[in-house]
Order: sequence, then C-alpha cells, then structure tokens
Amino acid sequence: MQSKAPTVAKYLAALPPDRRAAIEAVRALVRASIDPDVEEGMQYGMISFHIPLRVYPSGYHVGRGVPLPYISLAAQKNGCSLYLMAAGYPDVERILRDGFARAGKRIDLGKSCLRFRTFADLVPDVVAAAIRALPSGEWIRRYEAARAGHAARTESAAKPAAQQKPARLKRAVTTKKSASTRSAPPARKK
Repeated sequence: MQSKAPTVAKYLAALPPDRRAAIEAVRALVRASIDPDVEEGMQYGMISFHIPLRVYPSGYHVGRGVPLPYISLAAQKNGCSLYLMAAGYPDVERILRDGFARAGKRIDLGKSCLRFRTFADLVPDVVAAAIRALPSGEWIRRYEAARAGHAARTESAAKPAAQQKPARLKRAVTTKKSASTRSAPPARKK
C-alpha cells in the first residue's frame, strides 16, 4: 500500500502498531548499515534511503532531479518489505540466502524484495552484511553499467530497417480442405 505521507515521521505515525514496530526496527538496522552519503526520505510512497543529487547529480533515470533509490522500506497489506536494490546481484543474494539458511530461517526473497511480517523473521546481521556488501559508490557503478547496457540494447533495436538483418521467413503451412469443409464459390450475377 502506497502512502501519501510527505515525511518519514508521518508515514510511521499512520501505521498500525505492529507494523510500526517492525518498520522502525528495520529502519534502525538500515540506518546503522548504510554509508554516511545516503539520505533518508520518502520516495514512491515508501521510506527511501537514496543517493542524493549532491553525491550523484545524474540521479535516477525516471526524471530530472530524482535521487537514485538504494534501499526502500514499506508496510504492505500482508506484511512488510525491504527493497534492497543490491539483492538482485548474485553475490548479495548469496549472502542473504546462505545467512538465512545458517540461521535456520526461511527467506522470502524476490528479485530485490525481502518480505517479512515481524523483525524476528529477519536475521539482522545477515541483512546488515548484505547492505554493506554493496556500498553506495559500488551501487552507482553497477547502476551506470546497467543503464549503459540498456542504452546499447535500445540503440541496436532502433537501427534503420536497411541496416537490420532481414527477418527469417517462416514457411506458410497450408492444409487441404476436405469437400465437406470447402465453401461454395460465390454465385455469379447474370
């Protein structure tokens, strides 16, 4: 559920007590684990830890003046989510999966979303290690590399038709119609 709260304090105040406790505990963990250059605020209706424009002036690709998201935290309909942009990278995902397995805890991890209901569902040391595994400078480097790769793919897709290889033609498959399924030719006018 996306919030319209303009500040983190108002976002937290609007949460039910059980969700507020979980979000506040994870928020404290994230704040203790991030670089000093990362700032906290609201972005996309969630608590956001982002790379400010003073550190990364290019910002996020969606629009001018939008700070680069790094980590987000949200209360959802059925629990809470910690969006770790770094979790999409195999090295960071491995830290999370191995750490949860060692602790004997089940992990609910999407491409970059770690879902939980209570703070007790998490392994705090492992989450902190995953955050520290991709410091903000490295996140910027990987983000730029991904954007460059996307631009290269977009550029090749936009080649003029004359420069593109011709599409491979598929052979048309024709089937003979039986006499019972053939339609009669249209009647001729006299």
